[in-house]
Amino acid sequence: MMPISSVVKISKIKAYLSTKPQKAVGEQDKWDLATSSLKKALIHQGLDYELDEGGGAFYGPKIDLKIQDSMQREWQMSTIQFDFNLPERFNMTYIDRSGQKRRPFMIHRALLGSLERFFGVLIEHFAGAFPVWLAPVQARVVSVSEKYEDYAFEIFEFLRQKGIRVEHERSDKRLSAKIREAQEEKIPYILIVGEKEVQNRSVSLRLREGKQQNDRQWQEVVDEIKLAIAEKR
Repeated sequence: MMPISSVVKISKIKAYLSTKPQKAVGEQDKWDLATSSLKKALIHQGLDYELDEGGGAFYGPKIDLKIQDSMQREWQMSTIQFDFNLPERFNMTYIDRSGQKRRPFMIHRALLGSLERFFGVLIEHFAGAFPVWLAPVQARVVSVSEKYEDYAFEIFEFLRQKGIRVEHERSDKRLSAKIREAQEEKIPYILIVGEKEVQNRSVSLRLREGKQQNDRQWQEVVDEIKLAIAEKR
């Protein structure tokens, strides 16, 4: 989970060590060994953790990793469970180096919990404003009026062929409405074209945060987007 969280820029991660519940199976010394092993793993990784007394599974203790979304709510993601009971119940064995049968310990691991939950948490974490590399639509081309649509389509095709996830807004709405919709959808880059842009073979670039840069060259915009993607911004 830690490498994954660093890629998606999730830094608010809390670890919980969940111990033996009231209703549990297995000998106490094995519970102590399993709990101690998980504690050592947390310390080895340099993770601060909180004890969740009695929060373990009936067959063994576990580590839960929870992350906070943009509203400071916690969501459980990764879990690692140390199971010494089920291998015995199912009579599981392996052969060691000396040819002797040994009873294994079982580790239950879920890196993301579930994929659906992970994406749900990502949406909440970024409040819909995905970093450029992760955004479903990275750029949208809008025109001041219908007579500039052919030029807008040229830019759309140029970005698409460069591997940018781009849309071309072809509705007859006012420009302000087109920009507002793109900002509400939290699209990172809005490319605006009108008479001046057609004359200069350029584009005006409006960022998701509201900043606008006029008279930009097509390739400059592509380079900027690709740099943001490469840097996972």
